[in-house]
Amino acid sequence: MRKTMIAAMAALLASTAANAETFAIQAGHVITDAAKPARGASTVIVTDGRIVRIEDGATAPAGATVVDLRDKTVLPGLIDVHVHLTSNSGEPWYQGLTPKYSEPYAATVGLRNALVTARAGFTTVRDLGGPPLASVAMRDAIKEGGFPGPRIQVAGPALSIIGGHGDSTVGLAPNLRAAIEATGEQFWVCTGPLECGKAVRKIAAYGVDVIKFHATGGVLDDGKIGLEQHFTDEEMKAICDTAHQLGLKVAAHAHGAKGIGAAVRAGVDSIEHGTYADDADVALMKTRGTYYVGTLMAFSGLQLYLGKGIYTANTEAKARQTLLVWGKALNRAYKAGVPIALGTDAAVFPHGRNGEEIGLMVSKGGMTPRDALIAATKGGADLLGLARETGTLEPGKAADLIAVTGDPLVDPAAVTHVAYVMTEGRVVPMR
Repeated sequence: MRKTMIAAMAALLASTAANAETFAIQAGHVITDAAKPARGASTVIVTDGRIVRIEDGATAPAGATVVDLRDKTVLPGLIDVHVHLTSNSGEPWYQGLTPKYSEPYAATVGLRNALVTARAGFTTVRDLGGPPLASVAMRDAIKEGGFPGPRIQVAGPALSIIGGHGDSTVGLAPNLRAAIEATGEQFWVCTGPLECGKAVRKIAAYGVDVIKFHATGGVLDDGKIGLEQHFTDEEMKAICDTAHQLGLKVAAHAHGAKGIGAAVRAGVDSIEHGTYADDADVALMKTRGTYYVGTLMAFSGLQLYLGKGIYTANTEAKARQTLLVWGKALNRAYKAGVPIALGTDAAVFPHGRNGEEIGLMVSKGGMTPRDALIAATKGGADLLGLARETGTLEPGKAADLIAVTGDPLVDPAAVTHVAYVMTEGRVVPMR
């Protein structure tokens, strides 16, 4: 009986291998690794979702599906480590309180925006804040192949102090605030190390991939507390320690310098935004190996909607304040040698424009086009723990690749002209 089962399994595996689809992706140039020179005319051979080999010239194994991109540059799929797929930009601040914004509806929004993001050349993203059930459902539906989109890691809701950036009752009438608080649904709003550790466990129980907390105030909330430190040092340490014990990385939303430093000392894996990071902050990040995620496109989103009734007066004041230092902290971190990953804060600006972040990393952050592209590929893969799976084009890795017009190693705008996208060997429909 055992021999029969082994023979049947071997036959099944042989049949699967024989029927596995093979692609021969022919390119004019191939960037296998953003840190290395590009290859000339080459063909990337993909079988069963994996890169098998990369050959010189335009070749094609027998029976392969030929993808003619000989006038394009093929490179690793881009990675955005800070998006909000279940939200849209340009919506009034109170939109999330309307009946329309249920978790089931948020999941449909996320699936739609995931496809838009994939078409923009991003084959992996990290969703750093959204309804937990909707976020997980969106991630899993795409992973299972039911919907086209990028590989997704999700955080679910971000932890917040009472009255902080993640407390959705801020700015509401007292009776409405009391009604929402009475439901107990905002379990991510916590006080004290024990309560915050418990909140981390509750979020983790949904099956998320990463924990996020608001170490400081935020720009888009209506709060008057400002952009400095919110959680105490002890609360931040409890959040980081609990998440790490559960095998999860931690991302800290942080604008003010004191809050950034406190979050790094607490053990976060990445600082998101880092708007007012000073020399002491970046030195500490360099020492600890903490990643910096500048989200420069968020400032473009602020510019887009200022003065249009989208934001409250408090939000507008904070937005104008942060625009004065747009990109300066990224430049400081870059010069200091802090590890950098690309993140955009998509949903503060319209989804699909994520690739413009690379140009801003060059023009505002002072990075070279090559280093910006490294941050958009290898940097993101390393931060997300996916360096063995994606970030470069190598045999054995997932077939996460895109084709663009131009050379992104010298022209950041090239990544905004995407002609072809493959995520884990699945071709993304471009229309």
